[in-house]
Amino acid sequence: MLTPKKVKFRKWQTGRNNPKSRNPDTRGIKLAFGSFGLKSETQARVKSTQIESARKVISRTLTKAGKYWVRIFPDRPYTAKAAEVGMGKGKGDPQGYCFDVLPGRIIFEVDGAEESVAREALRKAGTKLPLKTRIVSREHKQ
Repeated sequence: MLTPKKVKFRKWQTGRNNPKSRNPDTRGIKLAFGSFGLKSETQARVKSTQIESARKVISRTLTKAGKYWVRIFPDRPYTAKAAEVGMGKGKGDPQGYCFDVLPGRIIFEVDGAEESVAREALRKAGTKLPLKTRIVSREHKQ
C-alpha cells in the first residue's frame, strides 16, 4: 500500500463536500506518459488499498506486454473511531491514507499494449474504484 514517508500533521480537517461547488480538476487532466488512461468522471476519496487493488488488476491483465503509471498518490490521512464507541470524546485515530480525486483527473495510464488489452485492463481497474470512470486515448481526444 502507498503511504507517505513523513507527514506534517497526523490528522487533517474533513473539508467540505458540496456537489455543486465541486469543479473539474485543473491539474493532471491530460495523458502524460501512456497511450490510454483512466479518467475520473465523479469526485471521491480513493483509499490506498483501492489504488493498490486497481494497480494489481492492471498489472495482471497487461502481463509483460505493457507498462503502466499510477498518476495519484494518497497523502491525505483519514480517521475512524473504533466500533461501538459513543459520540464525542474527540476525533478517531488515523486509519490510512487517501487521495481526493476530482472530476477530470487521470488516475492510471497504460502504454505498450494492444488497444483491446489496455482498454480491458483499465475497465477492470475502474470497477475497483469508488467513482465513475472512462477510458481516454491519445488518438481520440475525448
